[in-house]
Amino acid sequence: MNNQVSMDIADETPPPGIGEAAPVTDAEVFRGHQGGKLSVTAERPISRPRDLSIAYTPGVAKVSRAIAEDASLARRYTWADRLVAVVSDGTAVLGLGDIGASASLPVMEGKSVLFKSFAGLNSIPLVLDTTDVDEIVETLVRLRPSFGAVNLEDISAPRCFELEEKVKEALDCPVMHDDQHGTAIVVLAALRGANLVLDRAVAGQRVVISGAGAAGVACARILQAAGVGDVTVLDSRGIIHPGRDNLNPVKEELATTTNSTGLRGGLGEALRGADVFIGLSGSTIEESLLATMAEDAIVFALSNPDPEVHPDVAARHAAVVATGRSDFPNQINNVLAFPGVFRGALDAGARAITENMKLAAADAIAGVAADRLSAQHIVPSPLDPRVAPEVAAAVAKAAESDGVTPTP
Repeated sequence: MNNQVSMDIADETPPPGIGEAAPVTDAEVFRGHQGGKLSVTAERPISRPRDLSIAYTPGVAKVSRAIAEDASLARRYTWADRLVAVVSDGTAVLGLGDIGASASLPVMEGKSVLFKSFAGLNSIPLVLDTTDVDEIVETLVRLRPSFGAVNLEDISAPRCFELEEKVKEALDCPVMHDDQHGTAIVVLAALRGANLVLDRAVAGQRVVISGAGAAGVACARILQAAGVGDVTVLDSRGIIHPGRDNLNPVKEELATTTNSTGLRGGLGEALRGADVFIGLSGSTIEESLLATMAEDAIVFALSNPDPEVHPDVAARHAAVVATGRSDFPNQINNVLAFPGVFRGALDAGARAITENMKLAAADAIAGVAADRLSAQHIVPSPLDPRVAPEVAAAVAKAAESDGVTPTP
């Protein structure tokens, strides 16, 4: 990379859920965040007058003039092409909810740490003190010369769907809401791994998704894109189906594209005979309902920190169990996806992140896990150094196939 500066991770250890499962103390947590988790360092030392003349005036003026005459040169002579803007309004932060922009900043700094650690990408946290979709879009449009991609983060549903679409329409660069698509990519990768263990095809299964927020909607869509024809989605009021009242536009679309067998009712009706359960709602599940699922069922209880059902309980009725936690096998963690997805998109010079690029990322993650596949290992460890490079390569190839890269 020809960047002049890069994000440096100062005194940073892997955040909870990625490294060792041993609990950390409150003092350790606050000490690890004191002063923030990021710094900016120079790529080239400035120790002589000559260095100063090259990095700043008068030398820098030559570069600025060249970019003014040919804007494409900014790709070579600035860091913007390799910089991801991590953007949030603080309305849906982790399990904390709407805590505001300032309180969300430690999370966004952490996201930047992960970009650098796993994909070697520079990123900058941008927390915006507005929840107005159009204001956020306008802000990013005005900042566009400063970055090369946008990672939307921790934005409440259903606003997140509208915001992502508007940002994608307004900007000519990769944009992805990670709470939606990062989760969906890793869930599909895990489902592929689970089905390889069970010697079954993903497409022939009946999948139940509990939760119709950002992650639930994106999971439903990517599973359908992967060939799953029978997906049923539930929100807090039960199964989503045509004609049900109080559906927002996103759920109205889900009602027309999911639940092909026309189920009505709640989780009990949905789980009876189902092959796969994916929990993304924070609710709890009675063990008796899991007992009604199909033989050799798959259960992904992904709510954090408390899964919808304890993994040991789920294992009494399911052949494969996954959670979002690091202290049980098969952690479904977005860090398996987003660093490599953005790295691949930026490597390819992609203008967007397409559905095929997401599917390619899921296949790559599943492929890394294949060498030691078992019911307790359906996805690789987030610390496996092969993951981000494999995902990046697959995403870049898919971007080229989809025609969203520069014409040679």
